[in-house]
Amino acid sequence: MNRQQSQWTEAETIAYLRQRRNWGRWGGDDQRGTINLITPEKRLAAARLVRSGRAVSLSRPWPKAPAANNPNPAQHWLRTAPRTGAGAGVATDYYAIAYHGQSATHIDALCHVWGDDGLWNGRRPEEIRSEGTLWGGVENWSDGIITRGVLLDVPRFRGEPFVTLEKPVTGSELDAIAAAQGVSVEPGDAVAVYSGREAYDAAHKAPWGSPLGPRPGLHASCLAFLREHDASVLLWDMMDASPGPRESLANVHSAIWAFGLPLVDNALLEPLAAACAAEQRYEFMLVLAPLVVVGGTGSPLNPIALF
Repeated sequence: MNRQQSQWTEAETIAYLRQRRNWGRWGGDDQRGTINLITPEKRLAAARLVRSGRAVSLSRPWPKAPAANNPNPAQHWLRTAPRTGAGAGVATDYYAIAYHGQSATHIDALCHVWGDDGLWNGRRPEEIRSEGTLWGGVENWSDGIITRGVLLDVPRFRGEPFVTLEKPVTGSELDAIAAAQGVSVEPGDAVAVYSGREAYDAAHKAPWGSPLGPRPGLHASCLAFLREHDASVLLWDMMDASPGPRESLANVHSAIWAFGLPLVDNALLEPLAAACAAEQRYEFMLVLAPLVVVGGTGSPLNPIALF
């Protein structure tokens, strides 16, 4: 594609996805996708990035409060009971969540979305059953995802508090941000794209992603950045830009079925941006530990960055 990425049409984006998809790259039966790029050597290199010992959570709180971008709040019930002995007792609780959406921090498994040609690696959507998917479930990452993380700070680069509807983040801009920060994105890296969601919420007095209409975020051209750099994971606080083909195949979520690349939606990246500025580096060790739900389409997540 020779034209500016922000001018890509939906047809051009879909053509790119088909031309550059990773189907068969790790074998026709592969269900790990780009996590295959994280080798033992990659994990060891990531561990060597831990020098100061600073740890940063990239998770939003369990979204129990109803909000415009959280129409189906998570549930948390607690109860206490006495135990043998004077004054002794025990507390237990119950968790329930519909985590896909705009409020909960979670990872999307490779069965979460599909294109006209099928799920990741060409499998059919009929393999997704009500009792659990037979293909591309989150249990395929049960050993955890541990790799080098790289933060790309869009507000810092632009000198603006947050990404706006008029200026979505493009793939070429991500390349420019990496160069400006003096950091390279290498095969197997997890890429965290910070767009200033908290500042957006404060300025608009409403949470990002509500109502489900126009919203700022990442342009479909970011697909090329992820594919050409062989990223293993994308973490983002704002997701696919809208208006745009959010309901079509031509959006960043298509990285799941085309590249086998998991997405960590609704990541809390403002504390990470502050930590990177304080540490004066934009690389860190990243630890993701999804729940082992056999046949699950993803998992709530508490990503941890270590410096």
